[in-house]
Amino acid sequence: MRLKKAVKTVFFTEILQGMALTLRSMFSHAVTRQYPKEKRPAMPGFRGMHAFVRDAKTGREKCIACGLCGAVCPSQCIHIYTREDDLEQKKVIDRYEIEALRCVYCGFCVEACPVGAIALTEHYEYSDYSRQALYFDKEKLLDNWDRMMAGKKGEEYFEKFWFPKRDSFRSYDGQAVFRKPKEEAK
Repeated sequence: MRLKKAVKTVFFTEILQGMALTLRSMFSHAVTRQYPKEKRPAMPGFRGMHAFVRDAKTGREKCIACGLCGAVCPSQCIHIYTREDDLEQKKVIDRYEIEALRCVYCGFCVEACPVGAIALTEHYEYSDYSRQALYFDKEKLLDNWDRMMAGKKGEEYFEKFWFPKRDSFRSYDGQAVFRKPKEEAK
């Protein structure tokens, strides 16, 4: 073992191997993309700009104002303001805001939502000179859905990437699950 180490030290074999690698790659074609002209496609499942899902049947947002997305967010960038609706006796969203500059794009909000009301689109090219432009309210989030995910693309997104729809979240034979009592099921 000492002889091998001495040979490496005397003949600088690691340095020569590194120099050979550098010389080989020095005369090859560069792989740099010229960004504004050549844009790379987003990978499937990429977590980019936020969008608030619009229900296809009613045209309203799907959110039920449960607050789970704001509670699970590690960077606390989601702010939800709700009130109780007198007519329908359910929670209604007054304001829903996301600070995109604080977001770490972990996707926990998408996974925590029981109805699939929030999505992270594949759009990654958004920047601005003001902070206010990256502060998304409910209207901006709904507009993001309409521009980037409406129709078939939104359906495919939830089919592939929304975790509660995956097989790993289904109940197994013999697993205890909550079911309606027999008299209510009729």
